[in-house]
Amino acid sequence: MIIILRPTAEEWQVASLREDLSGRGLVIQEIVGESTIMLGLAGDTSMLSEDSLMRHEFVERILKVSEPYKLAGRRFHPQDSALEIAGRTVGGGGFTVMAGPCSVESEEQILSIARDVKESGADFLRGGAFKPRSSPYSFQGLGLGGLELLKIAKEKTGLPIVTEIMSLDYVDAFERDVDIIQIGARNMQNFPLLREVGKTNKPVLLKRGLSSTIDEMLQAADYVLTAGKSPLMLCERGIRTFETATRNTLDLSAVPVLKKKSHLPVIVDPSHGTGYWDLVYPMALAAAAAGADGLMIEVHNQPAKALCDGQQSITPFLFERLMRKVEKVRAAAMD
Repeated sequence: MIIILRPTAEEWQVASLREDLSGRGLVIQEIVGESTIMLGLAGDTSMLSEDSLMRHEFVERILKVSEPYKLAGRRFHPQDSALEIAGRTVGGGGFTVMAGPCSVESEEQILSIARDVKESGADFLRGGAFKPRSSPYSFQGLGLGGLELLKIAKEKTGLPIVTEIMSLDYVDAFERDVDIIQIGARNMQNFPLLREVGKTNKPVLLKRGLSSTIDEMLQAADYVLTAGKSPLMLCERGIRTFETATRNTLDLSAVPVLKKKSHLPVIVDPSHGTGYWDLVYPMALAAAAAGADGLMIEVHNQPAKALCDGQQSITPFLFERLMRKVEKVRAAAMD
């Protein structure tokens, strides 16, 4: 629901209405235009009487919102969101690159890769401490020990860290130590986890589910945003289709669709999206051309010996080439 106020509405009247609506458990997004103010309401609005709201002389009219998501959509937030994270801006016309290994394996490994990707211009260090794997016999990550190694890499390189949370048990540790909390594809609809992470006041990277629609992804985003604290960005990482030539089908059409439907920054992960290192480079450039706000790239200094997803990891040398090329592609796309 959107409440459109008259231009003559007084500040105290708007404040009184906001207090009343907040007391009913609703999340309120104020949209200020050139000549009017709108209040976007998210939550259970079934208890609200339109007739009662229209009795306020400063209320001009009321609009019902048909989308099943509210806070992630452009109707409540028409301008692109720009997130300020650890001295860096994600969205708002810039381009952000998150790079690093699929999983943290040792202090020497994560430090070497962190230094390489920073030198090439990466903004954030990504690395898995906890790894959700299809097989229970595959490497599951170092857990909290891996998180400690990421902290060491951050301290020595200055790169803020992005890593995936898998359990409510670790929310406090992630809130304390992580710069961007990643929600992986398998947890996109883990609604209790989304709610708790949304209360942390830490930026959240929400990955698209393995077989999820764009609208389902945006509804999941609202679970985080209704907590009212954590800024959010979206990540297209490929979806499961009948195609077997690639690990997943990287849906680059999702970038302009999401940009049309949502104000949130859109990151693309071509590593998981394709599953093969030689496809990462061209699809990363394609993502930049499609209007993505950034990339998440898996980089490993010895892909053949990686404990997780070495086949989709590029070397620091290829990553450096990609970083030089991506800005040229973005410049050409914006001409």
